[in-house]
Amino acid sequence: MSEKYPFLRSLRNAFLTGLLLLTPLAVSLWVFVWLVNNVGGRVSNNLLYFIPADWRQIDDLQLIWNILATIIVFLAITVLGYLSRYFVGKWILSLAENILNKVPFINTVYKTVKQIVETFSSQQKAVFKKTVLVEYPRKGVWALGFLTSETKGETQTKTNKELRNIFVPTTPNPTSGFLLMIPNDEVHELNMSIGDGMKLIISGGAVVPPYPIEDGEDTTVKIENPSEENLTEA
Repeated sequence: MSEKYPFLRSLRNAFLTGLLLLTPLAVSLWVFVWLVNNVGGRVSNNLLYFIPADWRQIDDLQLIWNILATIIVFLAITVLGYLSRYFVGKWILSLAENILNKVPFINTVYKTVKQIVETFSSQQKAVFKKTVLVEYPRKGVWALGFLTSETKGETQTKTNKELRNIFVPTTPNPTSGFLLMIPNDEVHELNMSIGDGMKLIISGGAVVPPYPIEDGEDTTVKIENPSEENLTEA
């Protein structure tokens, strides 16, 4: 149908292109509206107590009050982040944590969420050290992963091999995945940054970082395929 009517094909491609251009804007607008309604809208009456009640009840001004309340909430969170760097802020946070840790059920939820947040907020500094390529779940199939550390302790002793701990995230949700302990010579380090690796995984392979890297030489070792070498020699 599209081959017989090139105009329709061009119209379809133009529509899809426009849709792709508008999608990020639409998602951003949706997030903004959600935040204003669910954050600012819920606390505006209590937070904007200094504004006369008659003004706060005007329907035409509700959007303004919700936006103002949302801004105040975000400013308060930002101030809390700055205070956490100093003694008084650390003391307040420590006091709040001690209270939460004594409440049944709440303490379990708090500790779990805190551990997840701390893990992935520090991934580029400590947890994830390098983007790597490994053969998983079988030979000939490659998966993108992140080097976390060298394998130590009982697992290192029992296997009697130099292993490396590799975290292979799932797509498109990188918060879950698999911990693989792979021999050192089977782990192939990449020049790809941790951030670019995450983008590649979350997008399901749609967002591919540029290569070769412009601001540095390519130091990645090419992966040789033993089966191809045997065929060539034969």
